[in-house]
Amino acid sequence: MDGAALHAIFDVAAWLAAGAAGWWLSRVQRLSFPKQSTAWPYVAALLFGAGVGAYLFGTLNLWLSGLAGVARSVEGALAGGIVAVELYKWRHGISLRTGARFALPLALGIAVGRIGCYVAGLDDFTYGTPTTLPWGHDFGDGLRRHPVQLYESAAMAAFAAAYVAAVLRRNETIITNGFYLALGFYGAQRFLWEFLKPYGPIVGPLTLFHLLSLGIVAYSAAMLATAPPAKVMHERAVA
Repeated sequence: MDGAALHAIFDVAAWLAAGAAGWWLSRVQRLSFPKQSTAWPYVAALLFGAGVGAYLFGTLNLWLSGLAGVARSVEGALAGGIVAVELYKWRHGISLRTGARFALPLALGIAVGRIGCYVAGLDDFTYGTPTTLPWGHDFGDGLRRHPVQLYESAAMAAFAAAYVAAVLRRNETIITNGFYLALGFYGAQRFLWEFLKPYGPIVGPLTLFHLLSLGIVAYSAAMLATAPPAKVMHERAVA
């Protein structure tokens, strides 16, 4: 089986993992999240923005790195989805924060999906720079490279584990602000791994995804700094 097929399998697995995470939160842990985040217009705006962002930033990064073609980016999808949802909420006068239900699905989806990037090999253009470290991986060009996909997968899996522990403790602050915590953590760890990737720089040593990571961290920090007091509604309490 070639790398593209394996990548596709892990893409499906990532979506399934995200769906299972959402089911566990709502059906097993009985957490109740804002209903606006499951309304079809909201979901449509989210998917549209994520799709545009994924291909826009993925392809732009490819061109800035001196390569032709079309590419996707999970970070671009995040950025596009955020912009689309914020515009949708502004247009419809929704001031309620609606991202809480996506914290665990996001973390698990990235953790699983990045394994697909790893097995896809060189064609995926998500591999790292050459390294002499013992865990360096040869993706097929004879060079041992940083498996940055696995670094990112492990980081997001660790966040998911910490988030699950918080849910089991019913930590209302973590549950209510989980999405922004996930975004901030993702952006920070992604910023670090970008120094280990062969992407074309834009400002000094910083690449497009360095700058996008900083933007995501800034958005996360702003949302956390202005967060209202945490209050989680559990389905048992309102049944």
